[in-house]
Amino acid sequence: MKKLVTLVLVAASLTTLSSCSITLPVAATSNPIGSKVGQQSADIFLGVFCFDGDASIRGAAKNGGITKVSTVDIKTYTFLGLYQKVTTIVTGE
Repeated sequence: MKKLVTLVLVAASLTTLSSCSITLPVAATSNPIGSKVGQQSADIFLGVFCFDGDASIRGAAKNGGITKVSTVDIKTYTFLGLYQKVTTIVTGE
């Protein structure tokens, strides 16, 4: 019985200490869907300190060589609530 309780506690701990990634749509325009994709990312620590980028729509469009934006998505990856990576994904022509 003790082994079962220990196994359940370990499984619950691993579940709460896992990471998560989600991509959500932010905006769409009337421009046709293009073949170009641009991305811009930012790393955030402890929910306060931001390093390595700004995750802006303008930066993502520039990285993809996009002048007419069609869609904007935001992808967020979180690990233990300590580290977060936010990526803006822009499509268009």
